[in-house]
Amino acid sequence: MRYDLQSLRGDVSGGLAAAAVTITPAATFGVVSGLGAASGIYGAIAVGLFVGIFERARPQIAGVSSVMAVAMAAVIATHADNAAEAFTVAMLAGLIQVLMGALRIGSYVSYTPYSVIAGFTSGIGVMIVVSMVQTFAGAPVKIAKPLTAIREWPDALGDLNAGALAIAVVTLVIAISWPRRLRRVVPPTVAGLICGTLLSVIWLGDVPTIVDVPTGLPELQQPVLSLDFLASSLVPALTIALLSTVRGLLSSLAVDAQTRTQQDANRGLMSLGAGNAAAALIGGLPGHMTFVTTVLNIRLGATTRVSVVVRAMALLAIVLGLARYLEFVPHAALAGMLAVPGWQIIDWRFLARVGRVQREHLLIMLTTLSITVLVDLVTAVAVGLIVAGMIGARQLERLQLDSVVSVPLLDQIFLHDHTPDTHGISPYSARVGIVKLRGSFTVASSSKLIRTIGDDIVGHEVVILDFSETDYIDDSAALVIEQLIDTAAAGDATCIVMALDGAPAATLASLDVLRRVPDDHIVTTLDEAREAARLLLD
Repeated sequence: MRYDLQSLRGDVSGGLAAAAVTITPAATFGVVSGLGAASGIYGAIAVGLFVGIFERARPQIAGVSSVMAVAMAAVIATHADNAAEAFTVAMLAGLIQVLMGALRIGSYVSYTPYSVIAGFTSGIGVMIVVSMVQTFAGAPVKIAKPLTAIREWPDALGDLNAGALAIAVVTLVIAISWPRRLRRVVPPTVAGLICGTLLSVIWLGDVPTIVDVPTGLPELQQPVLSLDFLASSLVPALTIALLSTVRGLLSSLAVDAQTRTQQDANRGLMSLGAGNAAAALIGGLPGHMTFVTTVLNIRLGATTRVSVVVRAMALLAIVLGLARYLEFVPHAALAGMLAVPGWQIIDWRFLARVGRVQREHLLIMLTTLSITVLVDLVTAVAVGLIVAGMIGARQLERLQLDSVVSVPLLDQIFLHDHTPDTHGISPYSARVGIVKLRGSFTVASSSKLIRTIGDDIVGHEVVILDFSETDYIDDSAALVIEQLIDTAAAGDATCIVMALDGAPAATLASLDVLRRVPDDHIVTTLDEAREAARLLLD
């Protein structure tokens, strides 16, 4: 690709615009996390730089978000006693993402059930909206569990700061009603935040503002390497890694659709993990790939990774030269700004279909949402995935058991082809049965497979296990097949194995499942199975 002055102009324009719309939300999310405004900006710089530099398909922008901010706030509240421990959890999450990408399992994370995603994102939205009520009344921004926040409402409303309420309402109204034609120039939430800040500076100054904004380069964080702490940090780190990965890959898929490009999910996950680890090392929040900022960057002319470097340098320059001006931003304006994405994060599209959603999916969503709101985000994601896995296994069990066909074969038809000489056998005699295993069989159906066809096996003298249409058998199902063979032997029935080949044959061989089946009872075709059955019965 030829790089010229026009490409440079587009990269600079896109990078500066991306920095302009990133700086204030990043600082806000840093405050929300409880780690300070600078942590949001440092996270946006580090994550954005790593993801953008290693992305080949397009100039991909990455940054921090309200979801990651609330997740880190939950980590601080429940799993970390100080900032060093919180950043250690984030660093561990980044390393987990790098490992997932290296093992090429990054794309599988996108199979996280939508009902789980809808549950925890809606729970985060509820937490943000409910927590902002106190900040509307004049308290500093703080994310709390909804029940805790609601219990603190009376005290907050009793100490109501009219100036803070006015600033928050103005910020919220402008963010909601910002004209569509101006949104490409200034995002609505940023416009609301600017207006709320100006209102505070010019008129309503007696309100809490952002404090302790560092103006220098970030300091390296010393990770906590205690084995006990690292062991206890695995679950919250996995949760952070999962949230970052799912949000990032979903954003990348949306960008793929917009730009007709294709991101390598595993390569992107490795760069995202490296960025999150680097962000934690310099005291920044973890993040993920973003959709809106990436599309804005590209639409303003960015074509290469130079725009990502420009964005990072611009953010760093703002931290070094203009960060002190963030101290004029009131918490009430941040609350008005956060209320909009908090409301939007709630999955109203899913909730509007509650009456029509399948009962299982509704259970997963409500379970995840309830635990997010009442307990914490880490537990919610873990329990949501477990419930989703159990329900998914139950549905898979039904599908797999429906693929099992067990039928008796009449002797006159199967053994003697309606010949006159039937050796005095009753026309209703069916000493041979066939069990046809079609499709795939896993642990989901293994527990009921023996009960489903066990009685049929015992009722025959010869049982043909037909694997001609079997695609896959896992270890659990293979051991159940061994149990079926043992059940047949206990009932004085003999098994003939037919058309076993490929992956199912390899699985059964690795576990030595057919050690009790003689070689002459392992056949390839139905004709061979018929002949073997005749010999056994004769």
